Amino acid sequence: MIEVQDVRLDPDTRRAWRGNDEIVLSRKEFDLVLALISRAGDIVSREDLMRDVWHTTFWTSSKTIDVHLGWVRRKLGDDSRHPHLITTIRGQGLRFEKVDLRSPAP
Repeated sequence: MIEVQDVRLDPDTRRAWRGNDEIVLSRKEFDLVLALISRAGDIVSREDLMRDVWHTTFWTSSKTIDVHLGWVRRKLGDDSRHPHLITTIRGQGLRFEKVDLRSPAP
């Protein structure tokens, strides 16, 4: 089981939860979240995501990632304009945040 913030993934059963609510993710959505949450706090490049999730090193557009990321954000309740789970780091990639960005730092 992998848990960051209030998101839990069980890679063995391929199930996901946000708090106590189970979230139904497609295969690619689950793989995308797994690739990000397993490296929470680190920036994951789009190239790494294409390799790890789509199993290819050839791509001409990041639209595939953007579309799936949009679906994942909606299902997890993460606002793309003010994200607190998955942050886009312009020109570098994506990061699953280890702490809730809405909460004040301790």
